[in-house]
Amino acid sequence: MKAGTTVSLAEIRRRAVAAQHYAPRSRSGTEAELVAGVDRAACIQLDSISTVERSHRLALGARIGAYPEDAVSRLMRSGRIFEYWAHEACLLPTEDYPMHRWRMARHSHSHPWYGAVLDREPELTERVLAEIRERGPLGSRHFDGKGSPGAAEGGPVSQPGAGGSAAGASSSVMWNWKPAKVVLEALHSAGRVAIAGRESFQRLYDLPERVLPAQALDGRIPSEDEYVRWATLRGVEARGALTEAAVAEMWRLAGGAARVRPHADALIAEGKLVRAEVDDGKAPVLFPADGPRVDGRLPSALLLSPFDNLLWDRVFLERVFGFRHVIEVYKREHERVYGYYVLPLLRRDRLVGRADLKHDRSEGVLLVRSFHREPGVRGQLDDTLDAALARLARVVGAGAVAR
Repeated sequence: MKAGTTVSLAEIRRRAVAAQHYAPRSRSGTEAELVAGVDRAACIQLDSISTVERSHRLALGARIGAYPEDAVSRLMRSGRIFEYWAHEACLLPTEDYPMHRWRMARHSHSHPWYGAVLDREPELTERVLAEIRERGPLGSRHFDGKGSPGAAEGGPVSQPGAGGSAAGASSSVMWNWKPAKVVLEALHSAGRVAIAGRESFQRLYDLPERVLPAQALDGRIPSEDEYVRWATLRGVEARGALTEAAVAEMWRLAGGAARVRPHADALIAEGKLVRAEVDDGKAPVLFPADGPRVDGRLPSALLLSPFDNLLWDRVFLERVFGFRHVIEVYKREHERVYGYYVLPLLRRDRLVGRADLKHDRSEGVLLVRSFHREPGVRGQLDDTLDAALARLARVVGAGAVAR
């Protein structure tokens, strides 16, 4: 794309969808494809709601197809991907770890929610680190404060038969300090512990050097300018088309478009990005200088996690797709319009409907509670929805679909 070009909203839509690398059909994915999928997306959001399936399973399934449920934890334990804060808590490619050390350095002094907890609790911090050093990886349940009187007097109490892993019930460690959980989160945000996988979606904490490759941990911590510049280029390349405000939203950067703009200007001057005007007259959009080819990359029928990357910036989404994204899981039932856990239906480059779904695991059935067609969508959607449901059922391991 050349500088000075004016683009249509339709062109932006096609580029944004193509950049997500959604699989064109139902398939099975390998661990290598999972790592590559995380790398292409730059980050995949984690979320605990499992009404249909955890969000990262839906997002990765849309891109690489069905994959073994324990693959993510195996890849985290082997240091091929890692978990940290980006858009929210996310899966991230290990190659990007050095850049995320900028945020870790910021959080080393003050956690965004808990403040300077590591300075307030130096002895507890050292005891938590010592316990992980000796017995890790450990989950927060090993510090959950339900234990014996001995824990109140002398700290952690190892249960009989405890080993060096979090795997068995006998390895539980009882603490009487609820602040230990806060310390764990602060240590992770500061980069002093890493997530070595999850059990039943609960984090397992270990020392970074036992989880991540040495090259990820070595080297100079990037400056703020270096991080924002990297995040601008990384975000636009991963998403295909973004406004400067949407770049800031992707990485949760304070300061919005104004913080991103000077870095976008520098990247444009270097020929790495292009800024184009849009035919609706609103904010210009950034594109990679070598944008993706869109032929053959647009899925014919796909249900998206409500936390999928394509949906992150709601202002940009409504402008480009004409789709007002709402997440109603946190609303009371009588306040919901579309349902509890609603997945948007993507047909090529248009969001054409919303399906309220539930995975009944006991029966092995993916249930369709309701479906709402988007206003103005022409033609029948039954075949499109059926194909998307069949594909999703394979990803989540449901043997049947009930509409």
